[in-house]
Amino acid sequence: MYEIIKQILRSGIKSESPPAIDANLYAPQRQQLQEEILKRFGRALSIRHVDAGSCNGCELEINSLSNPFYNLEGLGIHFVASPRHADMLLVTGPVSKHMEVALRRTYDATPEPKFVVAIGDCGCCGGIFGESYASLGKVSNVIPVDVAVPGCPPTPRDIIQGILTAISLTSGTVG
Repeated sequence: MYEIIKQILRSGIKSESPPAIDANLYAPQRQQLQEEILKRFGRALSIRHVDAGSCNGCELEINSLSNPFYNLEGLGIHFVASPRHADMLLVTGPVSKHMEVALRRTYDATPEPKFVVAIGDCGCCGGIFGESYASLGKVSNVIPVDVAVPGCPPTPRDIIQGILTAISLTSGTVG
């Protein structure tokens, strides 16, 4: 044990330094975005995430949206557990045949106006899985998609930009 502690003290910290914090991340858009969300929805934007058969790479990036660095809640956007409370669906993965009915029901349960954002290469074009005996491929083969965010997996900034793009498509003022 003593040898291990000596080795640790000798080698020092080996991790990389944290990224520089961009204090102006979306600063020009923050106030305008919050006003637009309130005007459009009358409250915060609610998102329901649906995993239609992904490898969980995109989910890791979506989870990082809630950390203090990206602070999605600070933009007036939050995730909900029920599609009945959602304004937007964030769909990841190629749609497996077993998830087709569940995805359609989730889409139908989401009240109008609703937006669908397909996340990742699998959600946008089927990715490496494509269409097969077990997969229906891209999300737009099952439900209408407003915005596609490519990448394997896309970065959290790309996902935020996709969400903002979906909002700006209807309002025409944000972005």
